[in-house]
Amino acid sequence: MLNLTPKKITPRTALRVNPCKTCQPVGAIYCALGVHRCMPHSHGSQGCVSYHRTFLTRHFKEPAIASTSSFTEGASVFGGGSNLKTGVKNVFDIYDPDMIAVHTTCLSETIGDDVGSYIMDIDLPDNKLVVHANTPSYVGSHVTGFYNMMCGFINYLSLNTKSPNGKIGIFPGFVNPADIREMKKLASMMKASFIMFPDQSGVMDAPMTGNYEMYPKGGTTKEEIISLGDCAKVLALGIFTSLEPANVLKRKCKVPYEALPLPIGIANTDQFIMELKKITQEEVPPALEEERGRLVDVMLDAHFYCYGKEVAVFGDPDTALGLTSFVLELGMIPKYVITGTPSDGFEKKAAELFDLFQVEGCMAKASADLFELHQLIKNEPVDLLLGTSYGKQIAKAENIPFVRAGFPVLDRYAHSYFPIVGYLGGLRLTELITCALMDQFDRECEDEDMDVVM
Repeated sequence: MLNLTPKKITPRTALRVNPCKTCQPVGAIYCALGVHRCMPHSHGSQGCVSYHRTFLTRHFKEPAIASTSSFTEGASVFGGGSNLKTGVKNVFDIYDPDMIAVHTTCLSETIGDDVGSYIMDIDLPDNKLVVHANTPSYVGSHVTGFYNMMCGFINYLSLNTKSPNGKIGIFPGFVNPADIREMKKLASMMKASFIMFPDQSGVMDAPMTGNYEMYPKGGTTKEEIISLGDCAKVLALGIFTSLEPANVLKRKCKVPYEALPLPIGIANTDQFIMELKKITQEEVPPALEEERGRLVDVMLDAHFYCYGKEVAVFGDPDTALGLTSFVLELGMIPKYVITGTPSDGFEKKAAELFDLFQVEGCMAKASADLFELHQLIKNEPVDLLLGTSYGKQIAKAENIPFVRAGFPVLDRYAHSYFPIVGYLGGLRLTELITCALMDQFDRECEDEDMDVVM
């Protein structure tokens, strides 16, 4: 006799299908690119760094430079110390960076290379530096690699000289260069003296001059990273990305910090502005109040299309939470909120937002994948998909309007040149979301042969 009792389905713990993340070295390279005249160096095989550079280049449409230790079978068995020492010498001789930022890969981590000891044995040229961070690809995500590399720079360079510089350290999180520009604009409007670390603006969005520059003018300088130890305070934007570097700086240099959400949407941007106001003791300028007012006006105009619409949000933890806060402000319901990055507290933070806006029937999950998100949407559809390019197959299969935001966006141009943070970023997001919903509304009207003018 057949046993027709349904089997209990256990959740997947060791398998990811269509991951909502990529590996640590991608974040480590992006962090190092935000340091002036710094060459990211991948301590592993050529295949690894080729993938990581390609991934970043596809998103930013800019060349992402990085060198490699070029592991072969011999290095895989006997260790990559010789490769690293030779590679560092060659990079300084040929490409002449001021600094090399070494990150590890799966291979070098698995064989147990002691990169710190290797670096101590290297005879460095005058005024040149080598820093490193451990970034095993089988742990965490590109967000983890990003903040591990930040911690590497701080551990090697930042100093407390007992001479306060009166500046604010701003850790922007894993965001696009346009977002960093917007944060710098807001800080400048509040008359704050600050150090942005890292700072990919002017590097991954450098202007076309007709001449290729391996090291554009942008990026946080070595002196600024050293000076972080003398800052009055650090604003760590993006709790899941910037909190660990802020803690490292506090332990090493006794610099206090304030952990804030990414300034996406009105409430989060207000919080960033108010924290700057508290530090600088400056009044919020009328131009900034007007910018906020314009965003509120546009959001009210979009109310007809956005209110009550259900949306699935996915991406990096801080970006996903920022977008969730913003769609709630638009009157939408974030039915599913997921991130592929293992994040303690992600689900709790999302639940706090659901409670604050008194929405029910929403779920959040960390360390999830897009296959799982697709299954959820198949069971209970949503009106909008909001996240990275990897959601396009879900949008296509389920005929859902799709707005791309976060990292990576591989199938659209100039995305990284427009901010999603600040009040200006809120205007951009409102436009994208509302136009996507309007297009869907128009298509539905055409299918029903209706003539509706709004």
